[in-house]
Amino acid sequence: MIMNLARRSAALLLALAPLAVAAPASATQTLPSAAAVLPLADAVDQLPVAVEDRTGYNRDSFRHWNKGLDPADGCHTRNEVLLAEAIQAPQVGPRCKITGGAWFSYYDGRTLTDTADIDIDHVVPLAESWDSGASAWTAQRREAYANDQDASVSLVAVTDRVNQAKADRDPAEWMPPLPDVHCRYVGEWTSTKLRWGLSVDQAEADALAVYAEACETTVVHYTPAG
Repeated sequence: MIMNLARRSAALLLALAPLAVAAPASATQTLPSAAAVLPLADAVDQLPVAVEDRTGYNRDSFRHWNKGLDPADGCHTRNEVLLAEAIQAPQVGPRCKITGGAWFSYYDGRTLTDTADIDIDHVVPLAESWDSGASAWTAQRREAYANDQDASVSLVAVTDRVNQAKADRDPAEWMPPLPDVHCRYVGEWTSTKLRWGLSVDQAEADALAVYAEACETTVVHYTPAG
């Protein structure tokens, strides 16, 4: 079993400070080829503004969960994320059956011990990514997006009912129930959009700018998706 230790370390650091990991993009800029760091306000300014269009969206256009980072470990992406984010290590049985363990859902501050109560949230939902540029991607790139474990903030284990309440809404329409985590969430949202070269609509851009002004110490670390 190969554990993604770098991903776990990043997740623990994010629990202690308002950081995020992502990649920059704009309609006119050339994406950097290496990791970079920006204050949240500057990162938000990097996001291109465009009208969203959901024409043709189908969740099945994003293949998930696939065989994950290590096809030999028998765990698909969902279970690899669970293993990486566990705050108490679970037991892993045949065919990657997970029992025991504990997880912290930072959206609502709950500690969860039953994987049936956990969703793996796409921080930027699949439908939102489609609206923002993924409709033009290849099927392979959409699969890479839907299973992205190379940035620790792209996928996060959270309470299922909170994720269901979020649905496909952006920060202009929904924020985590805990106000204390809003800066972290906005940083992670921005970082994911930048990482994948996704745009924002005007209402979303306005909301992100308001949060960025309030979240003066939040920093976005980003690396472009391959």
